[in-house]
Amino acid sequence: MSPLFLFLAFVALLSALGVVFAKNPVHSVLFLILTFFSLSGHYLLLNAQFLAAVNIIVYAGAIMVLFLFVIMFLNLNVDTEPHKPTLAKIAAAVAGGSLLLILVAAMKDVQPAGINATTFDSQIGMVDRLGMVLYTEYLLPFELASVLFLVAMVGAVMLGKREVGERNF
Repeated sequence: MSPLFLFLAFVALLSALGVVFAKNPVHSVLFLILTFFSLSGHYLLLNAQFLAAVNIIVYAGAIMVLFLFVIMFLNLNVDTEPHKPTLAKIAAAVAGGSLLLILVAAMKDVQPAGINATTFDSQIGMVDRLGMVLYTEYLLPFELASVLFLVAMVGAVMLGKREVGERNF
């Protein structure tokens, strides 16, 4: 394993823990942005430049701005947060521990495969290859996803539409 991979994995794990354990929601969002950047570094190591760029543009850019807007709009603080009972905290710890146990059990017999230099294709993560596969083998799921997005947009417009005589301040 390369030292860059190990460094990016270390940064990703630490920043993911920072997302979960940060007391301030804005700090949690900033840790999530750092996690997305380290994952984009992993995409670059896998020769998937398009996925790295999309990850940074879409997730670290647009989605995080949306998260920050919602957090600031809600004005979260310690006074308004409801008290969680001890039983809920214990149930969350048990659920997290069982998830960790399942992940460790699933990954214990995994043998990572090395790279065969004779059959390695350096163009595997490029945009033209991705487009060809997307529009040939996965055309139906792509079209279904676009119809789903269209229905979601129409639904959002219908929910946000004003009734006759309604005033918004």
